[in-house]
Amino acid sequence: MTAESSAISVAPARPSAERLAVPILAAISVSHLLNDLMQSLLPAIYPILKSSFHLDFGQIGLLTLTFQCTASLLQPLVGTFTDRRPQPFSLVAGMGFTLVGLLTLSQAASYPMLLLAAALIGMGSSVFHPESSRVARLASGGRLGLAQSVFQVGGNMGSALGPLLAAFIVVPFGQPSIAWFSVVALLAMVILAAVGRWYRAKLADLRAKPRVAEKGSSVPKARVVVSIAILMALIFSKDFYVASFTNYFTFYLISKFQVSVQDAQIYLFVFLGALAVGTVLGGPVGDRIGRRYVIWISILGVLPFTLALPFANLFWTVALSMIVGIVIASAFSAILVYATELVPGRVGMIAGLFFGLSFGMAGLGAAALGQLADMTSIATVYKVCSFLPAIGLLAYFLPKIEQKHF
Repeated sequence: MTAESSAISVAPARPSAERLAVPILAAISVSHLLNDLMQSLLPAIYPILKSSFHLDFGQIGLLTLTFQCTASLLQPLVGTFTDRRPQPFSLVAGMGFTLVGLLTLSQAASYPMLLLAAALIGMGSSVFHPESSRVARLASGGRLGLAQSVFQVGGNMGSALGPLLAAFIVVPFGQPSIAWFSVVALLAMVILAAVGRWYRAKLADLRAKPRVAEKGSSVPKARVVVSIAILMALIFSKDFYVASFTNYFTFYLISKFQVSVQDAQIYLFVFLGALAVGTVLGGPVGDRIGRRYVIWISILGVLPFTLALPFANLFWTVALSMIVGIVIASAFSAILVYATELVPGRVGMIAGLFFGLSFGMAGLGAAALGQLADMTSIATVYKVCSFLPAIGLLAYFLPKIEQKHF
């Protein structure tokens, strides 16, 4: 590990010497909102693409898999590289990939072009998430859970707004109107350029300070490996289940309750908005009561609601989706901060690994569930997925490693 990355990993552990950088946290959260808004346009317009390109559910799942693979496979590599060589302006470059991907998506006239657009948007995500997570940590002033939640809620809000904007812009004006969102990408690049200047100055400030010996993990290495494996299983449970909503909830509502495409997009927005609320709660609650308990409650706690959802009417389906969204979304911030405490000094690698895993599981989930829907029915998907939160029982075996902050 270089002196540069060592300084970065130690700095957040000294809350008395650092202050919460509110403007930077706000900027990186807004950037996350804009980034994930653009990324969420792809699944939001699946009903349009399915009709225009005569796609089956398997091909829709492959689109998501392509997007998630470029994001998930590259993120740990980007994170490991930037642990050693932080790149303050890589965030702007990553947003450039997203911009090109959106323009490609707006003009795509064939299925291979759709796959290319999905891959480019995924590449933008792979650069954005590891470095922006590091910026959030640097700006945290030691309040790691709060900072990660503020950062994450921007992404959740963007994911929620994407389907809503798709319903009122892309649905009436068609696929070419996706190009209008290039303005969003350009705005994000301007904000990230300012964040990059702060990040560069922060790195210079950290290099100028005396190095502090880094405290290693108090957990034995073998148990760290087991704990990381458990956290991965929990990510699998969470993101496979959420993938059933982000990719197929609109189809489920249209098929079961005969709602319109626009109404289905609005109901999807309600679920994604609930994810944003849960994300806000997860980090600060984890700072107070311990992230291990938040992880336990957020995964296993949704099981009764997921089991009931496939048998509910329209009103209760939407209501249960809100409850599930709020509870299950509190997991990711807690898991990410908990993992960085298990493996001190590797913020970029851990952020890249877990963001990448999250994207990868979402992609695999979309592809697998699309095939399941083709072989059975869209209703069967939700019955099968309802048992996934039972994997949350594994959280019992996670070690107690963090202090609570009141």
